[in-house]
Amino acid sequence: MDTMQGLKRTNYCGETEGIGKTVVVGGYVQKIRDIGNLIFIDLRDRTGIVQLAFDDGSDREVFEKARTCRQEFAIMAKGVVRERESKNKELPTGDIEIFVDDLRILAKAQTPPFEIVNDTNVNEELRLKYRYLDLRRTVLQENIILRSKIAKAARDYFYDNGFIEIETPMMIKSTPEGARDYVVPSRIHHGKFYALPQSPQIYKQLLMIAGFDRYIQLARCFRDEDLRADRQPEFTQIDMEMSFVDVEDILEIIEGFIKYLYKTVLDTDIPTPLPRLTYKDAMERYGSDKPDTRFGMEIQNITDAVKDTDFVVFRSAIDNGGSVRAIVVPDAAATYTRKEIDKLVEYSKGIGAKGLAYVRWTDAEPNASFKKFFTPEEIAALMERLGAKQGDVVLIVADKDRITLPVLGALRLKTAKRLDMIPEGWNFLWITDFPFFEYDDETGSWVAMHHPFTMPKDECIQYLDTDPGKVIAKAYDLVLNGIELSSGSIRINDYELQQKMFESLGLSDEEIEAKFGFLVEAYKYAAAPHGGMGIGLDRLAMLMAGCDSLRDVTAFPKVQNASELMSSAPGTIDEAQMKDLAIAIVKDEEE
Repeated sequence: MDTMQGLKRTNYCGETEGIGKTVVVGGYVQKIRDIGNLIFIDLRDRTGIVQLAFDDGSDREVFEKARTCRQEFAIMAKGVVRERESKNKELPTGDIEIFVDDLRILAKAQTPPFEIVNDTNVNEELRLKYRYLDLRRTVLQENIILRSKIAKAARDYFYDNGFIEIETPMMIKSTPEGARDYVVPSRIHHGKFYALPQSPQIYKQLLMIAGFDRYIQLARCFRDEDLRADRQPEFTQIDMEMSFVDVEDILEIIEGFIKYLYKTVLDTDIPTPLPRLTYKDAMERYGSDKPDTRFGMEIQNITDAVKDTDFVVFRSAIDNGGSVRAIVVPDAAATYTRKEIDKLVEYSKGIGAKGLAYVRWTDAEPNASFKKFFTPEEIAALMERLGAKQGDVVLIVADKDRITLPVLGALRLKTAKRLDMIPEGWNFLWITDFPFFEYDDETGSWVAMHHPFTMPKDECIQYLDTDPGKVIAKAYDLVLNGIELSSGSIRINDYELQQKMFESLGLSDEEIEAKFGFLVEAYKYAAAPHGGMGIGLDRLAMLMAGCDSLRDVTAFPKVQNASELMSSAPGTIDEAQMKDLAIAIVKDEEE
């Protein structure tokens, strides 16, 4: 095997200038073309591909060594940059090549389990098992580099705006944050456990109390919850907190970051201020608190138009305090046949609806699933009210608003994707004025929609005891293309109000002390008004890279069962380790 002695890399493969210049490059062999008296090697590194050339003018030892190269060998080459005879317009370096006079084979490779190319049909599990090879693919390297650029831009922006980067602990006391904690047993304190942080929430509030009025951290967070394409058990937040501020100050600094980030990383101008919707308007119009507003198809309330009907589905919903709402899916009748609509009915039932009424307008007269309860004139009036036309499909749900709105919101997205109605673009949106409480039917109690440190609006404090449903929080979410990027709020800074909020959530003094005692104690020493949010770096990178899965922007991701296929994590530990930790594995009786 050759060594690097006497060679030092001077250029990356993706650099195109320098005809006549002697350069040294290093990388992995992408492809070899041996055509007798000519050999060409495509050499790849993280910046791109360059062609190495060998011909009759090459040193014979170098020429023969080139002939032994195979895909994925690690090599270095020294030579002169020259213009290519046969140019490749598909490559940024397609106009030049390096005529090699010194070639070093630094490491040989076995035949890889799959070809290292961007367009691959290889099973994802196999690629994740050999993730270090998968990461050699240019498309993934570009994604990881983009993620790095986002991280750098975040630090640059927040540093320039007076923020201080402070690391918070990775092993903390378990506190309720909505998902299950990952826990770490203590070797010193037998029977006790650390939790891995779901967010740095409590610590960043303590930093505000400590007087660090502008905090920033690229914080690693952990949540033990069911996975999906846009969720990983460990993730990174661009986490920030500010003192002596209110909602507008937070939104302004984040909008500045988004504008700076997109200009710096993608050379794209994002107009500011970003549009806003209240939670109530978002739910009423789009059936979601993270709506994609790049297309219309808004939900319409037709309760008043059908209130006198004998159709029992509509009638019972209205009589029980619910509503009848609809969306018009434009030019959908050809795609959504009766059979396809039946699938939408089953889908709607699967997400909570009792059923789905519809109008499919293919012929001169619209055909309604409820036509025997309505005259043709009434159906025509309803279509006019909805703005529907021939060729459209109308989908109608009747139930309590907590059913009708999210079901129609889901149908809106599902049908728009099927019909390819969603345009490209960057659809940033603030959702504001969230309810402070949401009612839990199972427990029959009010629970915090965000977290118990969120400040209610001043004018709503009077309703804490009498009408929790009227309490609006100083909380806000940032949404991009229908995906929640960030959630934040202004925090309670008054000790007595914080105690009252805990009591409103049904926490006893003992529970408050056990879960939040150190924070409550800190509040006795005065806390400036403060607030913040955490932007999901992973989701942001996924969207900016145009990917569908967080796995495409995470170097070593977990799969749906939270395992990591390459290293086979999680794994077992030996008896000695368990003894040190004073823990034992109790087998399920069914095993």
